[in-house]
Amino acid sequence: MASINAAIRQVKDDVTQWLTPTRVTQSCAAADYQWRRRVLTPWVTMHLFVLQVLWGNIACRGVRHLSHLTFTASAYCAARMRLPVDVFGCIAASLTHEARQQTHDFGRWKGHRVLQTDGSGLSMSDEPALQQAFGQPAGQKPGCGFPVMAVLWLFDAATGLLVDFITDQCYTHDMKHASKLHASMEEGDVLVADCAFASFAHLALLLQDKLHGVFRMHQRQIVDFTPGRKHRRQRPKAQRKGAPTSRWIKKLGKLDQLVTYVKPSEKPAWMSEQDYEQLPDEIVVRELRYRIERPGFRTRQVTLVTTLLDPERYPAHELAELYRARWQVETNLKHLKQTMHLNVLRSKTVEGVRKELWVYLIVYNQVRLLMGAAAERQGVTPDCISFIDALDAWCHRGWRGAQGVTLVVYRHRHNRDARHEPRVIKRRKDCYTYMTKPREALRKALGITKVAA
Repeated sequence: MASINAAIRQVKDDVTQWLTPTRVTQSCAAADYQWRRRVLTPWVTMHLFVLQVLWGNIACRGVRHLSHLTFTASAYCAARMRLPVDVFGCIAASLTHEARQQTHDFGRWKGHRVLQTDGSGLSMSDEPALQQAFGQPAGQKPGCGFPVMAVLWLFDAATGLLVDFITDQCYTHDMKHASKLHASMEEGDVLVADCAFASFAHLALLLQDKLHGVFRMHQRQIVDFTPGRKHRRQRPKAQRKGAPTSRWIKKLGKLDQLVTYVKPSEKPAWMSEQDYEQLPDEIVVRELRYRIERPGFRTRQVTLVTTLLDPERYPAHELAELYRARWQVETNLKHLKQTMHLNVLRSKTVEGVRKELWVYLIVYNQVRLLMGAAAERQGVTPDCISFIDALDAWCHRGWRGAQGVTLVVYRHRHNRDARHEPRVIKRRKDCYTYMTKPREALRKALGITKVAA
């Protein structure tokens, strides 16, 4: 018994500074969950789950070797399944709130906190329950593909913290849940995202919530920087094609102007009739355009739309730099999906994959806090600290040991505009053909009637 108690203390000591028994017990009470006294209590199970994700989401059979406890893989899986999803969500929410409070005023841009959002997909096991809950890409035949979960992420630009996420079925448009992320933002925050979020409805919702947005202009929106130009309704019918629908207000600079967006007659598919009726008939926004010039490449132009209207407080070139930094969200997703192996969720139930996501949020944000502490000690910004090095330090030194480690610093951050790398894969894949028919049909084609045990 003494050796088991010592092993439990060793497991708990790794992250006991923030994932305390009290926090887990309170989260269980909030979810109205009760348990029997055993080795794999809720707080021990949570710690083991954190260690499992920390070490690359290893198989359940390998978790006991990390913990030095005596239990079977099935017992650990059962302990994970017993914990309600709400317990994981409550713990992750409280830890995220504390992390944001610690970094609340860090790295503000013009006095604003900047957040970045983007959507991506996560694959998972080919189980009937997961197929029904999330669906699979249309190009895959039944029995030949894997279900995919659509996830909309929200990151803090200054610290890289994962603030919130929303899950839905495959092929869900990002705008369907974008407004729900506003609840995780504070008045005056600036949301930076790509052209999928640059609709009239979303811009109006941001203004209603006293938030701001900086988005790339949607490709279907016609922009004309001619001073005093007429909008579509002011022109004869023969000249309306190709004319902008926005009303010109004021020139702010070269390729920089204030315009009025008029509420479209048709509501977007992701919005209810009642909510759409409550939007204003028109809003004032700012359009600006900047050029990207690369040696040996054709000059590209990027057009932005924003609710930040003051050209003196928010110069055009600084807004362009702010949008260029949006690509940091791609790096954050790379850390989650490739470095931490989140690209494929391993659980075989709907509740199981949601629990995995919550634990990934917990581990990812704690790595970000390690990076923030190391950046402060070493006199650099957090985005100069190596994420992989911080993750390795936690794995090999424990949470407490990693807090005082000098982490790898990248002094020269890469500018995505200057990248000239081709989008190709060097390492060849296996030459096997892809599955285009269900496995049972392939067995029949080969004349296989019995499957070896």
